[in-house]
Amino acid sequence: MNVIDKPADEPRKRGRPKVSSDDDKRAHIVEKARRIFLKYGYAGSTTAVVAVEAGVSKQTLYRLFESKEALFAATVSAHRRLMLDLPREREDVSIAESLERIFMIDIDEETDAERAGFLQLVFREAGQFPELIDILNREGMLASRQHLTDWLSDRRAEGRISLDDPASGARMIMDMVFGGMGPPEGREQAWPDRATRLDHLSRCIAIFARGVGAA
Repeated sequence: MNVIDKPADEPRKRGRPKVSSDDDKRAHIVEKARRIFLKYGYAGSTTAVVAVEAGVSKQTLYRLFESKEALFAATVSAHRRLMLDLPREREDVSIAESLERIFMIDIDEETDAERAGFLQLVFREAGQFPELIDILNREGMLASRQHLTDWLSDRRAEGRISLDDPASGARMIMDMVFGGMGPPEGREQAWPDRATRLDHLSRCIAIFARGVGAA
């Protein structure tokens, strides 16, 4: 009878360490960059600090983001939903209620402060870095407005609203709501309290909904 002996001291096979994809790395870096931009401002933030906080080399960071400006643009784009919660699935609620959800008028104070903080950062440093306004418009406001235009167009196609120009309607409601929120750097002076501000924003949305004949 032949016996086949197993090799002695056969080394244990080990799985390869999990390697994160570039998309995972980008998302991780952007999240760290967001916190750093909010904490130190655009001028006070550096790619070196972001790389250290994200636990990546500067070479990796620059492979994924060619400059600090590109990194800031990616940060604004990734957190666009802080401005408008779009795109979203169709909801079986009134147009006014959908718009309140889209504009997140009742978000918690911490998230609201974060949203305002980004706007404060841009307006505060735009004199030194005018490209920040362009980035906010391109990656934030314009993209959000297009999503809202598409949403209004879909509701018109469903026969739920009567609106001859969805793009104009998107501008209109954004001006009403964001203007009604008050300046990011001085909401305490613009409104006596949070409840009064939220009530005003709800009224703005209700008036818009009635104006477009919301079903």
